[in-house]
Amino acid sequence: MASSTIISRKMIKLLSPTPPSLRCHKLSFMDHINFHLHSPYAFFYPKIPQNYSSKISQILENSLSKVLSFYYPLAGKINNNYTYVDCNDTGVEYLNVRIDCPMSQIIDDPYNDAVGVVFPQDLPWSSSWNRSPLVVQLSHFDCGGIAVSACTSHTIFDGHSLSKFINDWASTARNMDFKPSPQFNASTFFPLPSETNLSSTLPTTHPSKRHVSRMYNFSSSNLTRLKDMVTKESHVKNPTRIEVASALVHKCGVTMSMEKSGMFKPTLMTHAMNLRPPIPLNTMGNAVCIILTATVTEDEVKLPNFVAKLQKDKQQLRDKLKDMKTDMMPLYTLELGKNAMNIIEKDTHDVYVCSGMTNTGLHKIDFGWGEPVRVTLATSNKNNFIFMDEQSGDGLNVLITLTKDYMLKFQSNKELLEFASPVVESTK
Repeated sequence: MASSTIISRKMIKLLSPTPPSLRCHKLSFMDHINFHLHSPYAFFYPKIPQNYSSKISQILENSLSKVLSFYYPLAGKINNNYTYVDCNDTGVEYLNVRIDCPMSQIIDDPYNDAVGVVFPQDLPWSSSWNRSPLVVQLSHFDCGGIAVSACTSHTIFDGHSLSKFINDWASTARNMDFKPSPQFNASTFFPLPSETNLSSTLPTTHPSKRHVSRMYNFSSSNLTRLKDMVTKESHVKNPTRIEVASALVHKCGVTMSMEKSGMFKPTLMTHAMNLRPPIPLNTMGNAVCIILTATVTEDEVKLPNFVAKLQKDKQQLRDKLKDMKTDMMPLYTLELGKNAMNIIEKDTHDVYVCSGMTNTGLHKIDFGWGEPVRVTLATSNKNNFIFMDEQSGDGLNVLITLTKDYMLKFQSNKELLEFASPVVESTK
């Protein structure tokens, strides 16, 4: 297993200090109830052009310093009851690390767990309390390649906000005159009620060492085949890439569960729905609601039936939110999250969690030396499916996290392999 050595550790300060009027960033109710964890993303770049090799860290540090002047809460400190960020310009943790192996040893490993070496130790998916809301690590491999990882506090950022920040940071690295335009005004849409129960948060658990991740690719042509199959066998219209792909991995999960137990167990799958719009696209923070899709019979698991059910659940949520005041949306999201937690605690259903980071541009993040060859996250909780755009084309990559014994069964599922292929083939 590869080891790492910290070359340097520093705090990156803001290029322009935060005005006193912005010193206290009020967190929204949606921020307050969200997961208080660091979301870990990594971007891998092969051998860097010679004209960049000696100044990569300086480019990243300078551009980060400038972009933080616009994303100033990331350089502050979250208070202990998660109601505001003290934007005191403490800065952002930044590590330069040497990895004692070539990049190929990490990205050619069939299991995604090897990427953990490019994140600060014990930080991914850990509590964001008493840590910098953003921690960046620049990892240097023996081969000359690098990885840029960013662990951002989910208290401050959802996936949309994270992708906006990373894109703006890369744009600033390429052009220091670039001016981002984020708005930290989510609390005006989702204000914290005065009677807030400060212990009310969405349920979460920390990843287990027994969980493993593997990335699979759905090519554009295979996604088209899936869509055609679903529409021909049902009244489903215009299914999305994620709808058909999540239906398939869900079905494979059910098959795996039945092989182990010998019987069908009801399921619950969650998807995240971005609330922008109606919330403005440049509003930073958490603006996401949860879609819950349950099955209680084997027939409902069939791809056309599950996609139809998922589309119905999505439309019902849209209709529910359409006339809802924005300040009521967090309470409704919290209610949905608690409903899911009750199901988990009763163990009446197998639960699968889906999230999508598609159409964000993260797969093409260019700090000036080209696009990454791989974008991924650290291993998360079991039964977790994270969808991302593939590096080229219109296909999807999905990062699948399961327990070790389930993964051994899952990765040999014939229906899965008919439509998806592992990004890295196993040599075992």
